[in-house]
Amino acid sequence: MALSLRTWPSRLLVRPWLLAFVPINAATSGFGVVLPLLILIPLHGTWADVALAATLYNSAVILMSVVWGRLSDKYPARRTFLVINFAGYGALYVLLSGVHSIAYLYLLYAIIGAVAPAGASASNLLILEKFSDGERPNAYASYQEMSMFGSLIGLLTGYFWTLASDALLTLLLVLAALAFASAVAIWFGIREPRRKLEHAHVARHPESLLSRLREFTTYRISIPFFPSSPSFRAGAWSRFRKWARAELHHELPLIMFASFLFNLSANLYNISYTPYLYSAGLAASAIFLVNLSNNIAQTLIFPFTGFLSTRSGPDRLVQRATYLRAVGYLATAGFTFVAFSRPGAFEANLAVYGLIGGAIAVYSTASTLILFRGIIGRDAGNIIGINNALGGVAAVSGAALSGVLAIFGSFRLVFLVSGGLLLVSLPLWTAASVAYTRRRYGAGSHGTAEHDGSRTATA
Repeated sequence: MALSLRTWPSRLLVRPWLLAFVPINAATSGFGVVLPLLILIPLHGTWADVALAATLYNSAVILMSVVWGRLSDKYPARRTFLVINFAGYGALYVLLSGVHSIAYLYLLYAIIGAVAPAGASASNLLILEKFSDGERPNAYASYQEMSMFGSLIGLLTGYFWTLASDALLTLLLVLAALAFASAVAIWFGIREPRRKLEHAHVARHPESLLSRLREFTTYRISIPFFPSSPSFRAGAWSRFRKWARAELHHELPLIMFASFLFNLSANLYNISYTPYLYSAGLAASAIFLVNLSNNIAQTLIFPFTGFLSTRSGPDRLVQRATYLRAVGYLATAGFTFVAFSRPGAFEANLAVYGLIGGAIAVYSTASTLILFRGIIGRDAGNIIGINNALGGVAAVSGAALSGVLAIFGSFRLVFLVSGGLLLVSLPLWTAASVAYTRRRYGAGSHGTAEHDGSRTATA
């Protein structure tokens, strides 16, 4: 059973209202670089302060994702939740533009984390509900392109702004205006869809699942086996043990653990990377350019990843992407052996962070296909819930570990640990491929299993 996934739209913009997602992605991508720079430059904070801010943010995301998830299930008003999300970003960016202390920044950044899950599922479900089955692959590919274009615009805005001025606080007003622009465009440019779908529908379409999993942080984190019924909760532990025993010979636990290590290493590395660049003597504008190289690589490579997965197989691609990303992490660790003032730090990081961006584009598509392949015919809702919960744990753990290493370790140690975690995940992906092949052998005739084992395990 060969799976395919469209990542290149036949039309770049399948509906004009998808342009509404360009400004908000510009705002959030720019803010992702501005936030640590605010701590390090105007507020004279440290790497540990950046890590603590990220820990508070990710913790708020996890706690509030449950609340927003319940509200969105009860009130399926996609447009309203998106406006709350986007306008909330805009208002909080305006408040941050007047920040005067790190404690005040912690508070506002945690509130941003609380608002973040409001529209996370709404955008995905909006496309599911507004497009027919035949249109959805192209719609999601177009949505991804708009998101990536927006990210490039946000980083270019930050680069030119910081190149002309070092006023990072006023840059937040520009990002706020972009967020408000998306809120207005959503409110006046989109009608609420008539049909309403549940969140479980996300796992039934590979393009939808890819769009969901490409989020840097998992915003809607389902808590599996713990619905609201008290009688159900009483048997939750026994149900979990039953599920765990049933999965012993399945590839899904291996996939989830490998993904957990990937997310843990990514959070650990990314949270520490901007403080490292600043300590290496790079100006704010140069730091924006380094981040831009990552996004440009993703934008250029991502459209081809669906074709590559069909041709070479997701199992092979996910291992290659993981290995390349590990090489990038270890190369960054190697840069720390060079004096920070030595020329070439900017060019070296520009090239390596671009390599890392290309690897994540390939990884996200290949790993999504492998996960989608494993959940076919199973309780997709609970499985995706477990996977998302692990993503949330990885986000908080990566931020917390970055904070610990900021106090007791070094940038070099962070990048070595990040690369090591990725290398540890490589045999897990191999084992998952083998487990899938064995499961397919037991699922049908010898001839069919042999065909699946020789082709599907690598396709």
